[in-house]
Amino acid sequence: MVLASSPPVRDSRSPTGPILEVGRNCWRIARADRLSVIIDAANYFAAVRQAILEARHSVYLIGWDFDTRVSLDPDATDGAPKRLGRFLDWIARTRPGVKISLLKWDMGVLFSLGRGSTPLFVLDWMTHENVRLKLDGAHPATAAHHHKIVVVDDVLAFCGGIDITADRWDTRDHLDDDPRRRRPTTRRRYGPWHDATTAVSGPAAAALGELARDRWLKATGERLEAPPPAPPIWPVHLGGDFDRVNVAIARTNPAYDGRPEVREIERLYLDAIAAARRSVYLESQYFASKAIAEAIGRRLAEPDGPEFVIVNPQSADGWLEEEVMGGARAILLEQIRAVDLQGRFRLYYPVTEKGRPIYVHAKILIVDDRILRVGSSNLNNRSMGFDTESDLAIEAGPDTGPDDPVRVAIRRLRADLLAEHLGADAAAVETTLALQGSLLGAVEILRGAGRSLQPLEPPEIGAIQRELADRALLDPATARPAASPLKRRLSRLRLPRRPGRTTAGRGA
Repeated sequence: MVLASSPPVRDSRSPTGPILEVGRNCWRIARADRLSVIIDAANYFAAVRQAILEARHSVYLIGWDFDTRVSLDPDATDGAPKRLGRFLDWIARTRPGVKISLLKWDMGVLFSLGRGSTPLFVLDWMTHENVRLKLDGAHPATAAHHHKIVVVDDVLAFCGGIDITADRWDTRDHLDDDPRRRRPTTRRRYGPWHDATTAVSGPAAAALGELARDRWLKATGERLEAPPPAPPIWPVHLGGDFDRVNVAIARTNPAYDGRPEVREIERLYLDAIAAARRSVYLESQYFASKAIAEAIGRRLAEPDGPEFVIVNPQSADGWLEEEVMGGARAILLEQIRAVDLQGRFRLYYPVTEKGRPIYVHAKILIVDDRILRVGSSNLNNRSMGFDTESDLAIEAGPDTGPDDPVRVAIRRLRADLLAEHLGADAAAVETTLALQGSLLGAVEILRGAGRSLQPLEPPEIGAIQRELADRALLDPATARPAASPLKRRLSRLRLPRRPGRTTAGRGA
């Protein structure tokens, strides 16, 4: 392969030892009383709203973007406001003991200036002493504050890939025409959207509270006090996929303001891929990381290595993202296929019943029935060392058998995700996987007309896309590249504007 060299990887990650390791591929491992993987934003928004209604002391909202106009739960009948801005305003007025701290990427506010009532709610919040809104600009030039974290009283936390903003809300049905999928101000409809996050309770939630306070300190210079003890919270409609399980928190932090670079997320991806025995299942907004592609290529070159199934959107959301990330994906696929001599790699995109592409924003990794990771990090370079990211991971013990509760739950979740994409029953997916003994074989048998997964064949790319991908100008893997050479190189590329597309996507 002609990919650039990636960080060294342990030889095969011995199956006799754990994969998750504090100080290597995660920051902290803490116990979760319960952990639930939440699929799609309709479920997530409703759960966040219910959790905040039960808050007694503190709420942290740490995110890439927030849109105050989005409805958190269109079906709510409890009398509290449904839209995020009015809901938080109502909490501030009726629950003066609850302190709300909202940290948003600084560039997100620039994007929000054209979003109707968002700035008005910001002004309104400034009248409440118990609401703090701050902008996070504590990152290198062109980098992003990319966390998607909500923490309530340090007893319940959400961490994953879903932003509480416009164009995200959708149900798991991903209907072709859902009248509830409308932009808050224009009321224009948007397309189906697939996403994922997690809810955790207990010490793991407290650890995420500590992470949120640490990010607040770095971004603002202000220290938030930890909340006093509070009773447990768990939204009633959430299941409990995992009980009493250890949860690892992995981070990406760029080198900035004297602080060292943290690449735990990249190391976790590489270690997990190296440890895979039978299959690796990935959902991501992009496939553009050279380090991850190299790791996959190494396993595909083995005569008995694992299979890889990756679910992406058909195309990136916005013409500039497609130029950069789409071009990188096409190049990496060329190189992957050159070493995939046994046909163990597939890239798919999901479609609706009528064949409309479903946008994939989820960031999920499942290795065999041993490792589950859900977070904010994409399979691109900047998520490995340039943007701030936070992922959660759990691991079944290496010596546990197939009936181990963690392994059973991981298999069940994988079947549930595939069932959603394939328009199938989860039990049928599990049965087909067991009979085939092959993840790829099961997907190919279950694929069909209507709601399904379609093979993704990237279009031919031109010189500009190759230039962008090769230089990684807009997808750097580290904070070292300077901004001024970046701007000079971009100006020489003379990027064309495509009619009918915006200059930026709806978000990462």
